[in-house]
Amino acid sequence: MAGWGDWTLALTVCAAGLLVVQADILTYATVGQLFVRELQREHFQNEFEPFLYGRVFNDPMVFKCNRELFPDLPRWLRFTQRHPYDNGFLYGTPLQGDLGKNTVEIFVTNKRSYDTFKERLVINVGPAVKQMPYQAEFFIELREIEKVLPSEVQNEIKKDIQMIWGTDKLDYVNITSALDRGGRVPLPLAGHYEGVYVKLGSDQPYSKCLRRLQTEDHQRECKAGGKIAGDCSVCTIPANCVTWCKSVLIDLSRPVPPPPAPTVGSGILAWGGEFNPPDSPPDRDFLPEYIVTVIIPFILAIILCLILAYVMCCRREGVQKRDAKTLDIQLYHYHTIHDNSSELRTMADGRSGAPQPRSTLPMFNARTGEKAAPQYPFDSVHIPLIMAQQEPNVDTFPRK
Repeated sequence: MAGWGDWTLALTVCAAGLLVVQADILTYATVGQLFVRELQREHFQNEFEPFLYGRVFNDPMVFKCNRELFPDLPRWLRFTQRHPYDNGFLYGTPLQGDLGKNTVEIFVTNKRSYDTFKERLVINVGPAVKQMPYQAEFFIELREIEKVLPSEVQNEIKKDIQMIWGTDKLDYVNITSALDRGGRVPLPLAGHYEGVYVKLGSDQPYSKCLRRLQTEDHQRECKAGGKIAGDCSVCTIPANCVTWCKSVLIDLSRPVPPPPAPTVGSGILAWGGEFNPPDSPPDRDFLPEYIVTVIIPFILAIILCLILAYVMCCRREGVQKRDAKTLDIQLYHYHTIHDNSSELRTMADGRSGAPQPRSTLPMFNARTGEKAAPQYPFDSVHIPLIMAQQEPNVDTFPRK
């Protein structure tokens, strides 16, 4: 049993080691050549739903990339993802100072289930394997950076430039969005694109067509804005057509002369004359502007407040008329009840020998001995006797 336990522990350690190795994705980049890594959503979809192979998901995902233990990416590397339903791209061109190992952490967030997944991408940057002294940069106006980074689109653009260059020995040096060069953000309308700069290099010299980009005639025609006579660009797809006036040649075959050594002077500055300070600007009166911007709006606001207060507090005609009418009705009821009471008293005094009406006697409870005032109907208490005898549709008030 001890031997079986040792074998189990050894297998567990080996499996853990294999899992650690599989967790890191190894890739390579070369100094001076374009590096592109596409982050495909389908790959990470299997990580979120590993046991549901029979179902097909199209979940939106958001990628976040940074250098390990750092908040941002290496200086030569960039990341782009236009929409959560699009794939992400890591791209860039390492330089001589970027040799070595670059570990990039990739955090993936599933926007449907909000599950997260982490993956490590190890990029080993090696020295340059090709010398490309002849380089050229072309501007593609009808493209965006994420539409050019896929390998099939890169091959289409390279085939067109091979026909212009006259050689098949071309390699990508760099791809840059026009926004990174100071370009303006286009309108969110159809037919408006950011534009992309594509740089390719080769060890073969330029063709006769490309050499025209360095002539003064070409620069003069571009400044004039007319038709370019030497435009020999070729594009099998209209979206891949290059802008001839924004294409330049970068010839690295000739050594760049070193800058001249600084000359040592006497250390005394040359006389520049007397310092004449500029004249002070004339005085300006800000009172008219103050009156127009502050005083007049303030006076108008006060006038409007006074008008509103007068309308709300002093012009309540409807309420006053309603209160006066209510007072007249109450006074009429009071006088009616008073007159009726006086009339009843007079009639009662005239029949002193007759017994008192039962309706005026208090009610007597034989069991408890309590006396209560006579109960009148609810309506008879509030309706005067004279008004109760009149018809309901007859106006009791004299018209003015």
